[in-house]
Amino acid sequence: MKNTIIIILALIYVFANAIEAQITKLPIDKRVKTGKLDNGLTYYIQENRKPEKRCELRLVVNAGSVLENNNQRGLAHFVEHMAFNGSKNFKKNELISYLESIGVKFGPELNAYTSFDETVYMLQVPTDQDEILSKAFLVLQDWAANLSFDPVEIEKERGVITEEWRLGRGANMRMLDKQLPIIFKDSRYAERLTIGDIDVITNFEHQTLIDFYKDWYRPDLMAVVAVGDFDGNKIERLIKENFGWIKSPELLRVRENFTVPENKEPLFAIASDKEATNSVVSIYNKRDAKPVTNIEEYKEELITSLFSGMLNIRFQELSRLPDPPFIQARGGNTSLVKTVKAFSLAAAVKDGEIKKGLETLLREAERVRMHGFTPGELERIKAILLRRDEQMVAEKDKQESANIVGKYINHYLLGNPIMSEDDIYALNKKLFSEITLDEVNKVASGFLTKENRVVMVSMPDKEGVAIPTEKEMSKIIDGIGSEKIEPYKDLVQNEPLVKEIKEPGKVIKETRNDKLDYTELRLNNGVRVILKKTDFKNDEIMMRAFSPGGLSLAEDKDYIAAVTAPTLADESGLGKFKKDDLLKLLAGKIARVTPFIQSNFEGMSGNCSPKDLETFLQQIYLWFTQPRFDSTAFISYKGKSLNYLKNLSNDPQTAFSDTLTYALNSYNFRSRPWIPEILNEMNLITSREFFQERFADASDFTFLLVGNIDVQASKSLIEKYLGALPTLNRRESWRIIDSPKPEGIVEKKINKGIEQKSNIGIVFHGKMEWNRENEYTFESLMDVLSITLREVIREEKGGTYGIRVNGNTSRIPEGEYTITISWGTNPGRVEELTKVLFETLDSLINYGPGTETVNKVKETQRRTRETRLKQNAFWVGMLFNYLMYKDNPEQILEYDNWVENLSVKDIKDAAGEYLNKERYLKVVLYPEEQSK
Repeated sequence: MKNTIIIILALIYVFANAIEAQITKLPIDKRVKTGKLDNGLTYYIQENRKPEKRCELRLVVNAGSVLENNNQRGLAHFVEHMAFNGSKNFKKNELISYLESIGVKFGPELNAYTSFDETVYMLQVPTDQDEILSKAFLVLQDWAANLSFDPVEIEKERGVITEEWRLGRGANMRMLDKQLPIIFKDSRYAERLTIGDIDVITNFEHQTLIDFYKDWYRPDLMAVVAVGDFDGNKIERLIKENFGWIKSPELLRVRENFTVPENKEPLFAIASDKEATNSVVSIYNKRDAKPVTNIEEYKEELITSLFSGMLNIRFQELSRLPDPPFIQARGGNTSLVKTVKAFSLAAAVKDGEIKKGLETLLREAERVRMHGFTPGELERIKAILLRRDEQMVAEKDKQESANIVGKYINHYLLGNPIMSEDDIYALNKKLFSEITLDEVNKVASGFLTKENRVVMVSMPDKEGVAIPTEKEMSKIIDGIGSEKIEPYKDLVQNEPLVKEIKEPGKVIKETRNDKLDYTELRLNNGVRVILKKTDFKNDEIMMRAFSPGGLSLAEDKDYIAAVTAPTLADESGLGKFKKDDLLKLLAGKIARVTPFIQSNFEGMSGNCSPKDLETFLQQIYLWFTQPRFDSTAFISYKGKSLNYLKNLSNDPQTAFSDTLTYALNSYNFRSRPWIPEILNEMNLITSREFFQERFADASDFTFLLVGNIDVQASKSLIEKYLGALPTLNRRESWRIIDSPKPEGIVEKKINKGIEQKSNIGIVFHGKMEWNRENEYTFESLMDVLSITLREVIREEKGGTYGIRVNGNTSRIPEGEYTITISWGTNPGRVEELTKVLFETLDSLINYGPGTETVNKVKETQRRTRETRLKQNAFWVGMLFNYLMYKDNPEQILEYDNWVENLSVKDIKDAAGEYLNKERYLKVVLYPEEQSK
């Protein structure tokens, strides 16, 4: 009888635990269909209609560089590269060529990455043709099981990856080489950096590469994620057809999850470098990374988010002091590797103030541990996070597929939750109402301990700046607990954003543009407002405003004060509110306005939720009527800028970029490189006066509002705030600033840097007949150049990791253009690759591109246009671009005709006109030793 009772009690206990687990288990998004094939491959499918006719596909491989043998260091990443260089169904470079032919852009829509623990392949494709969708899954299948590893392609890719390794070398990597063995002390991660060992990369046998692929690319370590505008059942069939046949090797290697051993005493990873540009101190408190599977674990993560949010707000306030203890600082959870995460505190500090920064980070953490946060701080951060969740729910049917796939990748790799937006909001709202201040305050004691702590320092190695020792930093750590630390004072300014307002204006004219579907209002103070209602987002209104004049109206002696004026205004706050007070007031609202002053225009940009439109318009009103220029903000901003510029010249890349820009503009006064001495030209009074003068007259301003805006309902608010803006009825325009480009061929050589690497920049420039169609043809030439030069310089010659083509046109005071072609490479190949570049350009000028290349460009343009037409950012940007120059915005609709009519001859003619080999600037960066 006694045994029976024990058994019954045990069963009750087990049953009760099962019920509790069921109650606390996190819900799974009902829109996702998950499954596992017989061979072990996992899949996730979610139908999603944004963007239309597109889907995001991911092949997730639960294998990265940590699984490499000693003779394979760098080969996990090398395999990833080989996935684009030939497979069973796509020979050599056919894969990229095919995908570009259907409008897929290499880079943004076709890419991959390798990390310590995983490799992920990314592909976005159209879904309006079954053949394209089927072939996309064939691509994923080949990545998973059918790579060719052609010997010729392997040897070519050695060059590309060597250049990627070279590109990554520099001060940060040299310091990381010293720090990683300490951060990951006695762990396999310490010697498995993803880029690998250059000796292995240049010397491995081909079979060693193939062995990694065969060992770790297998279905039980793979997941396919598909999110997009498709029939989910069809996608499931494609997954089963393409992946169900794949078999794992007979002898399976164990996929071990490597750990990082604990350390009882703090470890110190201190590194300095002569080319480092800033000083950073970080504290990592390591702990095991575990999946979040139930509500209790989820609540712990939420509490940490609240803690981090409030701590970071305090850090921001400290950074705005006249003599701040750091330039900026952050705290919060960070993922180190798959099995280890950390609560980290990090601060960028002034030269020689590493110890001061460390003290401040620890002191602020200790302040929280001793006194906690205040009820007002907790209330505000809850409001901020809950408002974010509300917007997420509002946009659940308008969320883009690219923003969804990540949660399924993380679920597969890390076990993270995959809840729906509604479930997240409901759970967060419930937990926020339950979480107490005491629960949040306890985080400080739980995370900020000496055990499993690593203190990391990165800083310039320069004369007169002492490198802190472990003993000195240990003393700081030990001494913080004995300090008398005062509680934080939560000062809140309980006043309305706008107290009084001038008499509202009136709409005196209203017109419709049916072709572009917008309404234009003209107010009695001269202000013009363009309202375009869209259904692309449910909780978004985007704004741009402009007026002619800008920096061109500043005298040279006032130029730096004028350039820094908008930032100083933004850092100072708004109206009667300092920056910190303003942020407290706006907590829980989505309404942000930022002023700008560009070369020929001044204006504002921002976005808001429809429910916060009034707060948004109030900010616009205050930027015109009560901009704030605070002496404290001025001193703080100037001091932080000075420290930033002090060491910028240490960086070889900065020297290269500055030389290129300055020489291109013929050493024009306004194109000077930013050096510490230039800050002497900052002047608070001049900045304030120039800003106020630029925004003194709203009569020639145009405001563009695009998004989910109720045109009729918003009129009264527009009249109240925009109609009350000050006006002087000036009729201004920009002033012509002479900035001639250099004549003929100009060549510059720079010798700077320790690493054996070079950068090459070649800029073609000249006059052009500017019109919208010519601008389009010019941009199409840039697209052709990007494809052609990638194929030649990277793929054929293996001479660089990436070659960049950037074209710009301008029309003030007359039509001009620049085409910048730049790449990094081995110093010994500079002349060779420059010669190849000019030979390739000669071919383009004399013969034009191939029809296939032009068709790729046209299809990519069509496909890109399809998605952009359904984005608020596209419309606010295009209307801004046309109306600011007083062009007819209906020309926006002519784009499809330009694409349709683009020909090989158009590109050939454009190449002949714009790639003038008798007029260009060439700048080459060589390492220092080559100057000796």
